[in-house]
Amino acid sequence: MKHVLFVCTGNTCRSPMAEGLFRLAVKELEGFEVSSAGIAASKGAPCNPETAILLKKRGTGLEGFSSRMVSDEILAKATHVFAMTQGHLQTLEARFPQHSDKFYLVCEFVEIPNEGIGTDVPDPIGLGRRAYEEVAEMFDAAIPSIIAYIDQTWKPAE
Repeated sequence: MKHVLFVCTGNTCRSPMAEGLFRLAVKELEGFEVSSAGIAASKGAPCNPETAILLKKRGTGLEGFSSRMVSDEILAKATHVFAMTQGHLQTLEARFPQHSDKFYLVCEFVEIPNEGIGTDVPDPIGLGRRAYEEVAEMFDAAIPSIIAYIDQTWKPAE
């Protein structure tokens, strides 16, 4: 089973959005588990209302979602960990070096127009609906390349 984990700061906006959109993208594919966490998350918070509205409009949601802090236990279960920003990636590498071979940027494998490859996914909190839509558009561009990367490199445990 491929377990894809998305990581942002508070696990209420970007990483839950990525989780929901990735689940939608792989719903017809077998062998994917998807989750999210934050590097500075409060335990048990719901996803941001703007994220919930956006996911609902896209025909998906996160029933029973509650935020959680990234941990060694969560990372041990993950096969691929996608951070939103270079800062998140550096924090993961500093706190959990034993898992660093699983860490990537969300946009590591895709060129975002006017931004380039490996760009950070900006935090939309407090910036209104359009900012959330722009983040979703970045995920729309990145998710197919993430799936392709996983498919090309996946080696199940023996």
